[in-house]
Amino acid sequence: TNFIVGKPMKRKQNKRRFSVSTMLLVVILLAGIGVMLYPSVSDWWNSMHATRAIANYVEAVDSMSEQAKEEIIEAARQYNKSLANGANFNVSDEKYAEYEKILDISGTGIMGYIQIPSINVNLPVYHGTEETVLQIAVGHIAGSSFPVGGKRTHCILSGHRGLPSAVLFTDLDKMAEGDIFTVTVLDRTVTYQVDQIRIVLPEETEELAITDGKDYCTLVTCTPYGVNTHRMLVRGSRIENKSGEAAVTADAVRIPSYIVIPAVGIPLLFLTLLGMLIYYRRKPHKKPHQELLDEIRKK
Repeated sequence: TNFIVGKPMKRKQNKRRFSVSTMLLVVILLAGIGVMLYPSVSDWWNSMHATRAIANYVEAVDSMSEQAKEEIIEAARQYNKSLANGANFNVSDEKYAEYEKILDISGTGIMGYIQIPSINVNLPVYHGTEETVLQIAVGHIAGSSFPVGGKRTHCILSGHRGLPSAVLFTDLDKMAEGDIFTVTVLDRTVTYQVDQIRIVLPEETEELAITDGKDYCTLVTCTPYGVNTHRMLVRGSRIENKSGEAAVTADAVRIPSYIVIPAVGIPLLFLTLLGMLIYYRRKPHKKPHQELLDEIRKK
């Protein structure tokens, strides 16, 4: 009797053990998929944020009159004229409060957007370089010229690289002399061609100086990748706008294939594995050959 009673209990225990192991396998699988997906999904999410920010900015610009746009651009030009020659980024609180108001047409801090076709960068540009800005976009360094062009101007734009959550300036080291990038403020686009790339220490700022007769824009990021002891300076010199150079706004933050493929392919792989797991879990198991022989002998 004890043998007969104990046998079903053993089956129930085995079944429970199998269910727990199945659940554990699914949890491990989900955790692995989550870790693999995080960089792609996070970068996709930030790209969507950039898309929305640029689209909202363009919409706000389109609703403005030409006179209002010109007055705002003129305020930026006057600010640029007030900057001394050289590289001086020690801005007083009073000056910074004035700086934040210029070119901020939406109250969000966005002053325009940058496009670098060679490395597929299309990002909004915000006032300042606070970490909240640099985690999602490009920051304009206060004390440098606003990116509206003009003789004796030097605009400096900073971006992170190597973030797990966003690409941003990660591929800046792939740029070469002769590459083109554009900065659009309101509906005015200025075009720069890379004429110099330097690796310097953080305290070496001579290459960021405002120089009489020069119209520069320098892109700054940390280097080497993951170490961040130096700064990479990719300087562009102003050239005439090229026809078709600027990307269409709707395409400004088109998500690259290296993000789309894993973002779509990995969930499909997960669903396939999960389907196979459910199928084999419910599939009736065949009895071993010896067990079948024993049952036949008993009969």
